[in-house]
Amino acid sequence: MSDERLLSERNPLPAAVPERLRAQLNFLIEVDQLKTVLRQSPLAAVERRENDAEHSWHLAMMVPVLAEYSDEPIDVGRTIQLVVVHDLIEIYAGDTPLYDAEAGLDQEAQERAAADRLFPLLPADQAEHFRALWDEFEQRRTPEARFAKAMDRLQPFLLNWMARGGTWQAPGVTVDDVRRRKSVIGDASSPLWEAAREMIDEGVRRGWMRPSS
Repeated sequence: MSDERLLSERNPLPAAVPERLRAQLNFLIEVDQLKTVLRQSPLAAVERRENDAEHSWHLAMMVPVLAEYSDEPIDVGRTIQLVVVHDLIEIYAGDTPLYDAEAGLDQEAQERAAADRLFPLLPADQAEHFRALWDEFEQRRTPEARFAKAMDRLQPFLLNWMARGGTWQAPGVTVDDVRRRKSVIGDASSPLWEAAREMIDEGVRRGWMRPSS
């Protein structure tokens, strides 16, 4: 987003709203922009691309449904927080397509700058908490973060399966690229990675992915 103004400045809240609540409501208005950030993944239900808010909701549903397949015990509630927060920075940084290596070169710097800009909109205690959640997801040092990342890779994988290829058919993408990018699923869940590998092999047999060169 090039405009440095907050969305809430277009129609400011009444002056009587307490300062803490004002900051929280302004943050919630600001992150409404997540609904406008388009991803590359096609929806399963209709022929259009999903947006970041839809993606985050789907991850939040996947966590409690698939938590039993985590290789390590996880706190489901905390994992849901991780997946809901992880893409908020894309309202400023934009979405980086998974298979676009060139676009990903400066992704980390752009996303950290976006996090530095977004989370301080909250009251200090919540700003610290939400930033810690985002950092935890990015670093993948906890069982919850590893499982959250696995969901982040599995969800578009399912959508591509339903699209009979989807972004797997982007120029230059081969089955080796798909395996490499999706292998983090196995860092959190052996059963889910085994299922994904079966689907990858079947996708190749059906001609939905290019074989490795």
